[in-house]
Amino acid sequence: MKHTFAFLFSLVLVCTALETNAQEKKQDSIPSKTYRYGVRVGVDLSKIARTFYEDKYKGLELAGDYRLTKRYYIAGELGNEDKTVNDDQLNFTTKGTYFKVGFDYNLYENWLDMENMVYVGARYGVSSFSQTLNSYKVYDRYPYFGFPQDIPSGEKFTGLSAQWIEVLVGVKAKVINNFYVGFSLRVNKLFSNKKPDNFDNLFIPGFNRTYDGTFGAGFNYTVSYLIPIYKKKAVVAVPVKKK
Repeated sequence: MKHTFAFLFSLVLVCTALETNAQEKKQDSIPSKTYRYGVRVGVDLSKIARTFYEDKYKGLELAGDYRLTKRYYIAGELGNEDKTVNDDQLNFTTKGTYFKVGFDYNLYENWLDMENMVYVGARYGVSSFSQTLNSYKVYDRYPYFGFPQDIPSGEKFTGLSAQWIEVLVGVKAKVINNFYVGFSLRVNKLFSNKKPDNFDNLFIPGFNRTYDGTFGAGFNYTVSYLIPIYKKKAVVAVPVKKK
């Protein structure tokens, strides 16, 4: 009988030790977050809206990104624009396509399974376009006989191109299921600009208006959809207090 009680007592001690050890291991690693990785595709609503409310403008831009790590995304945009500009001396129409490629870095620390972004990023942009000089005015510094009249032209310049670097800040927020809305503000700097012989490129598709020759600015407002590919769980180590 003594041996039986001794065996049972030892078995209870072993089981208690095993259970305590299992609880400690369970506390050591707690899966707190699940990160989804995939492709997000969307459209710039601001350019679609401008097509309706801005006279002599048509534009469309598709945007997308792919998550590489917890914070880094490969990102880019592809689009086309058709815009007529009525300047002081010139009236011209610009038509062309562009693409941008770069990265975004998410600065926002999400809670649990949230997937919002407050990010900074950079892009390399390339545009190929044409310019049509609709009309122009002869510059007259002292218009004693009235202001100069528009002179019709219709001359077309093809094979124009531009390249630039842009930096941006933006926000993306998950609204429902896999849908996101977001906006970004961008500052651009030209480093390559093939111009017509007779006038400057005052508007470049994808770059927007040029200011002071080489600088530009713009923004976009996107609605996008995430196509999930796989998931990763983050494990947070929790120190165990020893009694």
